[in-house]
Amino acid sequence: MAVVQSNWEVSTAHGFSLPPALSAGVEECWMDLDGARLRYLRAGSGPPLILLHGLLGYSFSWRYTMPALAPYATVYAPDMMGAGFSDRPAGLDHSMRGTARRLLRFIERVGISSELSSFDLLGTSHGGAVAMMAAAECLDGNAGLRLRRLVLVAPVNPYSAHGRHLAPFFGSRFGAALYRLMIVRMNFLFPYWHARMYGDRSRIPPGTLEGYVAPLAKPGLFEHALSIVRTWTEDLRELEATLPKLASLPTLLMWGGKDSAVYASSAAPLAKYFPNSQSIVFPGIGHLPYEECPEEFNRALIEFLTREQLPA
Repeated sequence: MAVVQSNWEVSTAHGFSLPPALSAGVEECWMDLDGARLRYLRAGSGPPLILLHGLLGYSFSWRYTMPALAPYATVYAPDMMGAGFSDRPAGLDHSMRGTARRLLRFIERVGISSELSSFDLLGTSHGGAVAMMAAAECLDGNAGLRLRRLVLVAPVNPYSAHGRHLAPFFGSRFGAALYRLMIVRMNFLFPYWHARMYGDRSRIPPGTLEGYVAPLAKPGLFEHALSIVRTWTEDLRELEATLPKLASLPTLLMWGGKDSAVYASSAAPLAKYFPNSQSIVFPGIGHLPYEECPEEFNRALIEFLTREQLPA
């Protein structure tokens, strides 16, 4: 597979983009889901583990995680519908609940079922909120799937003041108009906002910006993001009401101490809903610990996943 071009302007000006090259042992796969094409990556063997990206992210986020986890698990990393290189069909339900149910249909389609095996689920940022909703669906018995363990990496939650106000603003009529105005200047703004996701910009891995902007040439990504933030306030209310259902799940909470997107101060009130949990904060790290300190992140994740070998 060809490496994404390093010059973003050249790629988008010609109306095309290519996914970044994959690590050895990572396979690109596609499936038809809800009448559209969904892209996902697969690697490794062993108990199933699903990796769920955040808003404006995609499976590229897990380029350092998948090779490290492959000896311990069969790892699946979807580009959720509307994101990455998956299709961007209009009219889909992009609420947290709707996205969670779509995720569970994806999990069923890759061959995971409660009759055959259980699975582990990791979600980051907005994907972390979706993962909590998906976990509740499993515990309610609505999905026909059995979730073993949950990993939440700086998940969107009702206790981070930043997310409670900023996302609903962009979901308003005025905010959406401002957002669309910003899109036409995205060549300038995207590198700035991307860099803010890191606690130390010197730790941004080479090729990271190019990897994240590669899907921007595929129309509809920012409209997809707008459709998510339109229901943000209602989604957070529903998430907060759902949290008490998750108390039985073994859970790992992971945060960067300098996270400017979902504040690390929200970890403590969230952890109260997870009595069977472990919390890890990476000092000096921003919103993307799996990129900014991948060795420490992977070590903690593997320790959690292998500490107790639960029956499949």
